[in-house]
Amino acid sequence: MKLSRKWLNEFVDVADVGDRDFAEAMTLSGSKVEITEVLNESLQNVVVGRIVSMERHPDSDHMWVCQIDVGEAEPTQIVTGAWNIHVGDLVPVARHKSLLPGGVKIEKGKLRGVVSNGMLCSLKELNLTAEHDYPYAVITPAAILNDYKPTDPEKPSIPADVQPGHKIYGPVVAARVCTCETVAYGRYAAELDTGSETVQAETACQNLHEGDLVAYNTKEGTICTLSDLHAEQREFPHCITDGIWVLNEEGVQPGDDMAKVIGADDHVVEFEITPNRPDCLSVIGLAREASATFHKPLKLHTPEIRGCGGSIADMLDIEIEDGELCPRYTARLVKNVKIQPSPAWMRERLRNCGVRPINNIVDITNYVMLEYGQPMHAFDFSCVEGGKIVVRTARPGESIQTLDGKDHALTEDMLCICDEHRPVCVAGVMGGANSEIIGDTAQVLFESANFSGSSIHRTAAALNMRTEASSRYEKGLDPMNTMLAVQRACELVELLGAGEVVDGVLDVIAKDSWPVTVELDAPKINAFLGTDVPESEMRTILESLGFQLEGSTITVPSWRSDVEHWSDIAEEVARFHGYNNIPDTLSGGLNARRGYTPAQKAENALGALCRAAGYSEIITYSFISPTYYDKIDLPADSPLRVSMKILNPLGEDTSIMRTTTLPSMLEILSRNYHYRNKAVRLYELGRTYFAKNDGSGMANEPKVLSLGAYGSDCDFFSIKGAVETVLEGLRISDVRWEAERTNPSYHPGRCAKVYAGGTLLGVVGQVHPHVAENYDVDCELYAAELSFDALLASMGGRPVYQPLPKFPAVTRDIAVVCDKNVTVGALEECIRQGAKGLLKEVSLFDIYTGTGVPEGKKSVAFNLTLRSDERSLTAEEADADVASILALLKSQLGAVLR
Repeated sequence: MKLSRKWLNEFVDVADVGDRDFAEAMTLSGSKVEITEVLNESLQNVVVGRIVSMERHPDSDHMWVCQIDVGEAEPTQIVTGAWNIHVGDLVPVARHKSLLPGGVKIEKGKLRGVVSNGMLCSLKELNLTAEHDYPYAVITPAAILNDYKPTDPEKPSIPADVQPGHKIYGPVVAARVCTCETVAYGRYAAELDTGSETVQAETACQNLHEGDLVAYNTKEGTICTLSDLHAEQREFPHCITDGIWVLNEEGVQPGDDMAKVIGADDHVVEFEITPNRPDCLSVIGLAREASATFHKPLKLHTPEIRGCGGSIADMLDIEIEDGELCPRYTARLVKNVKIQPSPAWMRERLRNCGVRPINNIVDITNYVMLEYGQPMHAFDFSCVEGGKIVVRTARPGESIQTLDGKDHALTEDMLCICDEHRPVCVAGVMGGANSEIIGDTAQVLFESANFSGSSIHRTAAALNMRTEASSRYEKGLDPMNTMLAVQRACELVELLGAGEVVDGVLDVIAKDSWPVTVELDAPKINAFLGTDVPESEMRTILESLGFQLEGSTITVPSWRSDVEHWSDIAEEVARFHGYNNIPDTLSGGLNARRGYTPAQKAENALGALCRAAGYSEIITYSFISPTYYDKIDLPADSPLRVSMKILNPLGEDTSIMRTTTLPSMLEILSRNYHYRNKAVRLYELGRTYFAKNDGSGMANEPKVLSLGAYGSDCDFFSIKGAVETVLEGLRISDVRWEAERTNPSYHPGRCAKVYAGGTLLGVVGQVHPHVAENYDVDCELYAAELSFDALLASMGGRPVYQPLPKFPAVTRDIAVVCDKNVTVGALEECIRQGAKGLLKEVSLFDIYTGTGVPEGKKSVAFNLTLRSDERSLTAEEADADVASILALLKSQLGAVLR
């Protein structure tokens, strides 16, 4: 929100507060200032000058040497190529060492040997336009025959040696300007030599000077413009609509500062307004904040309207179909409308607040929006068929062309302002081209309405049309503001002479908004803030903000929809008592002992164990592309493809929530591989997302520990060893491994599932070569995926340290012959089950196939460590345990002693 401080001073006098102090105080009270701009900093040493005399440049056929009165004892000399100025004109003069918008610096110099002490300025050089800022300065040039350049040199329309009296066409002849004098602003009296006589002609063309050849219509007695000759601009290259700005401002004198003339003597403050404070998107809203901040009275104005008779009720009817979408609709009618430029003071205020002036009616709606924060719309009433306004949602198949000339198909949830047959406005967003205010508009209907913020937000987003009005409506506006805004608009209509206001107001309230009340509890607020603010000060603060107090009951003003609870009142007290005045205090309550939860301890332990194993942590996005599932060869019917979709994705590549972390890990491994990192070891503890089946739209978000690695020293056993390190560090016991050959993302011969007892912890192995190829990687990739919940559930308790054994161990080596398809893990499990309590360790030391071992068999050798904690073992006791183990191996797995 851009705020003109000159405009603000109309409501609260803070002219004596410097910009820095103003910005700091407003920010500390809750209205954050982003930028303060001093407009005249970009326009320095530019003054009003009056042209005293003009002489042709001795060395140029198009330049003038001008003597300019700039309010000093002697005129200053300036050389210019301008063609639209005359003696007596008031013009902007950029003097020696002046500054123009855009950082342009002007200094004195010489033009073709003649000293020039500055430059005369056009509107463009002052960062202004005739169309929007100073409409009176629009230039209509005459066709200067001396400047004629034929588009086809072989077929010129005007001969090069044309002289006064030569016929151009019909009654139009060439004539030479003998004299040209200014008779009024924009009106010039010229004496012309037509070759046979001397005639007088009055014209609005500014580019006439003594000696110029012009086309003179002897029948009409007028000097011809380019359009009169049906000529193209390129045929008369210097006869253009741009030129020096000839001023017509009331009370302007030579020497006056141009910054003040154009309203650039203002200071503009840009605020960052939070969505919960739409009331501050207005001059009055910020004036309330400034009044409370600087303890200065707020001066509000009550609009007064004379009216012209008649009754709007006899001409218009309003119907609201859904009070939830449109709680209130207020309208007034203006007749005998005169579309014309707004006065300079209004254009200045709009321009300084970042709004482009258009015409008086449109400018009034924008002015009221800035002043009151209430968007308004003006309809050409003749386009409202049936004399009825219906506020409703669009019908199936309806469409509208908006003021920007674009056609939009409307859906049935979009709120529209309609006449009896069709939409004439997309409510709260933009008006329709079928009711646009144009030059011949005679009757205007001013609309000031309140709409549902969420409805306007959805419509603006669906139509991709975010406007100043929609950005305000979607934050939730004050329904009580519609009447004041429409009254102010009609007051401005009468003030500007833009029309006659028909008596009466149509104000339809479809939904009452009851005032919110909150109890004032000073001790509770002080305890909450840690302050000792007197209740009287609290009351003063609240009353300065427009809150009404009766006893301890606070009635919240309608424009403060963000205040609903006593804690909101505490915030108001804190803001204006001053955050800097709140002392630092310790909490009055007892501090509970805090610590990590078991899950947090497990997470910390996992990270430390992975880093100790040489793995570096990564953090990846939880939203992925659906194509990631194809890259890991996930089957089409896999339940992992059932992903939660993001409603407003940044793009297709981030449109779903992942159900597996493997693609994210492989993306990072692939990126490192293509960056030519020779060896990489990474881990991540990340979430996956699965929709709950309770219809809530919420997700289960289990965490997964992912490991990924590649490099010359990396193989299945190295990543398996890393997983074993993690499991051992978490004191997970009863770990077993099973071959996994069905997971399409992993190599079927180099992948295993890992269990803790009967709990599946996850999978570890080499990534399938085809999947690696999908990532454009031609080396072996290894990965592991472990469920954090399963790891947490399988963690051992706190470690209990045992003393070193007192008695020696007995070792035995056994080699058994079994079928090749019997796994080492199965043999180890059987050995542990067959022991009678003396077995402490089992370790594999050999697997052999070949001579001496039957076909289809293999020899597997283990080292067994047996010990008793109570005594030294005898050979017989050790042999008995070994015999029990061998018997179980034979009975369960068919494994016999070699």
